[in-house]
Amino acid sequence: MSRTLKALSALLTYPGAELQLAAGEISEVLDADSLIPARIRDQLHKLLTELATGDLYDLQERYVLLFDRTRSLSLHLFEHVHGESRDRGQAMIDLKAQYEQVGLAMSAAELPDFVPLFLEYLATRPLREACQTLGQPAHIFAALAERLRKRSSSYEAVFRALVALADAKPKADAVSALLQEPDPDASDLAALDAAWEDEPVHFGPGAGDGCKDGLIARVRGALRPAPDMPRPNPRS
Repeated sequence: MSRTLKALSALLTYPGAELQLAAGEISEVLDADSLIPARIRDQLHKLLTELATGDLYDLQERYVLLFDRTRSLSLHLFEHVHGESRDRGQAMIDLKAQYEQVGLAMSAAELPDFVPLFLEYLATRPLREACQTLGQPAHIFAALAERLRKRSSSYEAVFRALVALADAKPKADAVSALLQEPDPDASDLAALDAAWEDEPVHFGPGAGDGCKDGLIARVRGALRPAPDMPRPNPRS
């Protein structure tokens, strides 16, 4: 069981007062486990300092602009695999069923592909298994890290940490393909609207993307609240 993955999960949740209070404990966990390279841990400590000392409303606004308004930074894994196609709905059903097979229940408000949930689940698995599973969406994490680097966002460190923990490192061509997708600035409303337009649904032979379907078939996990890590308030 990895406290580090629980800590990274907490860092990707909507900032609240509980997360601010837990920042010191999270920092201690990251250093005590030492699963993440020191250079990346230093970057995570910078994010933790921002979360602990920043104005809560400013932190929440930053989070929304990054992860809720910007599709290319979505914290839902299947957004980067299926977009809004009908395949995503089936993938959600399959993933939820996988959770239920191991006795994990989700609230009606939770989506199974939400990265913090994914990490909370992996934190309950043996470390080796968790690191192997992280390798499957590692190219998504690498692309998110690069997009956040371009924005000079301290959240970049969380995704660098996930890539570092993954057994299988992301393939350059897979990362490049994701980075070719539109990545509008959160202040460019017209570009954001265009990016969120529904993608056409294709039917018939050849409609599916084998690479993407393969990822969906492999990514498995559900996450529950970490009992030994204070969890921030639910997102509004």
